[in-house]
Amino acid sequence: MDHSFVILPEEQAPEGLEHCALCELSKQRTRVIWGEGNPDAPLMMILDNPGAREDREGNSFLCGTREALQLGLREAGIDKNDVYVTFLLKCRPRRAYNKPEARTACLSHLRQQLLQKQPTVLFGFGNVVAEALFPDKEIASVKEMRGSWHEFQGTPISFTYHPLAVRRRPNLFKFFIEDLRFLKKKWTEISQTKQG
Repeated sequence: MDHSFVILPEEQAPEGLEHCALCELSKQRTRVIWGEGNPDAPLMMILDNPGAREDREGNSFLCGTREALQLGLREAGIDKNDVYVTFLLKCRPRRAYNKPEARTACLSHLRQQLLQKQPTVLFGFGNVVAEALFPDKEIASVKEMRGSWHEFQGTPISFTYHPLAVRRRPNLFKFFIEDLRFLKKKWTEISQTKQG
């Protein structure tokens, strides 16, 4: 079994959106990162923003977030080909920016992706994603929302800790795996219901 980490193929932004200028991140980005992995995957995972894609020499680079996520998927028995990873913010921030404005601007892109892709299940990582998707919830945090199912645009969604938080705090790893297994169980149940 191959235990190496891989750089998942990037999906190009739809025509016109690669030049998005809805928020100030357009002035500090290298490019718009629409998503990566299998564009037709049943599982859509949402991270807060893209991490480093290239090292200082410009070579493709696997950041800690992607490594931790792939390790979690493997431990939970989820094939990376069944996963599409996208981002709340479609640009990698390089310096301080107006976070509420950027999240509001980018949320329209995420909603568009969901309508286009129609994934079976959604899975969010970290408090930033939880707060952005559920702004009316009194406490939108991973701690409050993990281990149960919610709905976003008619699609079931649950949450777990951000992969970088798991790297920094190894005690979270068991919860991270638990949550990813919880996701796999839900997806399996929905798939069996559709087939039945």
